[in-house]
Amino acid sequence: MASAGRTVYIAGAGIAGLTLALALAKFGATVVILERNKAVTELGAGVQLSPNARKVLNQLGLDKQVAAQSLEPEGIDVYPFRATKPLVTLSLGEIVRERYGASYAVMHRGDLAELLHRACRRFANIDIAFDVRSFEVVSHARGVSVTIDEGGGSRTARAFAFVGADGVNSPTRTRILGGPPAVYSGTVVWRAAIAMDDLEEHLALDRTSLLLGPGYHAVCYPLPHRRMINVALFARQKSTDAAGKKPILGASSPRFDAIMMAAGDTWSVWPLSTVVASRWHDGGIGLIGDAAHAMLPFQAQGAAMAIEDAAILAPLLMTEPTAEAAFARFSAMRMKRVARVARLSARNGAFFHMEWPLSLGRDLVMKLQGRTGHLGRLDWVYGFDAAPEVERAANRP
Repeated sequence: MASAGRTVYIAGAGIAGLTLALALAKFGATVVILERNKAVTELGAGVQLSPNARKVLNQLGLDKQVAAQSLEPEGIDVYPFRATKPLVTLSLGEIVRERYGASYAVMHRGDLAELLHRACRRFANIDIAFDVRSFEVVSHARGVSVTIDEGGGSRTARAFAFVGADGVNSPTRTRILGGPPAVYSGTVVWRAAIAMDDLEEHLALDRTSLLLGPGYHAVCYPLPHRRMINVALFARQKSTDAAGKKPILGASSPRFDAIMMAAGDTWSVWPLSTVVASRWHDGGIGLIGDAAHAMLPFQAQGAAMAIEDAAILAPLLMTEPTAEAAFARFSAMRMKRVARVARLSARNGAFFHMEWPLSLGRDLVMKLQGRTGHLGRLDWVYGFDAAPEVERAANRP
């Protein structure tokens, strides 16, 4: 039986933290989110919500809100380097809804964050403290003590648990728990949001496009709510210091050239780092999302894993006798699955970036798998149901 009235502090008002706050509030918890920015802010232009993530958002009552601000792509057009038409279109849309009971959607990351924020504001038992300069947390037998510096002074509070949902460079992981720093992966992502009219002759406006190149690739999908196409171009780079204002491609193609011309100097660059932490908690302090297990984005599961985390951790924090017991059980339930997804994502990156002649074999494999072969490979990812049945989730891979 849930223990209403428990207080949980969360560091970070991103997708992980806001989803966890909503899930906890529905169980009757008092939630306080600590956010260093002055408002809800999400870096990056787009986010892909696969069925495993969408189920959680639907169960939190957000199905209609997500649908109103997202696109449900009919498929993924896969373009080998310099191909004039797709090698194959991987099916999404209706077949995904029927197979997994939820949609595959793409949307602007900021829209998802704001949607979650609005939902949190409807709960009197969720408080978000913005412009938090720093915090300290001490775990003890009666829970945790949290000291917060908000600029105008500091205050101390006691809570049942403290959750670090503060991203890849998590202070909770590195400073409070003494965990490892994030490790640069050797790949950067260049992002741009381009007017749909500028690329309608080169990319489908009802599907996602996967453009493969030698040593780099791009994922493009429309954001009709904003009349933009989100472009994420992933390229190897030894240093985290990116030269220039735009990607420099060793070899290009007409489709990449069109994207580069349309984007101009509007690109933003972000180094991709990963986190491998052997321990996600200590006493009443724990981690979720990128703070615990940041992974490469080549299966588009970073946000989905954070959303799953939130759905599974919330009932544990409300039913286990101590926060330490809740975090221990959460780690046991999540570590193997998250590590498996991270390995899949890393393999995909190597697969996408193959150069000639290995790329010929890759393209043949993708063509032979057909329109639905990817779904059989990904049933264990997309078919996962994280909420609300904790016991059932514990038996999943």
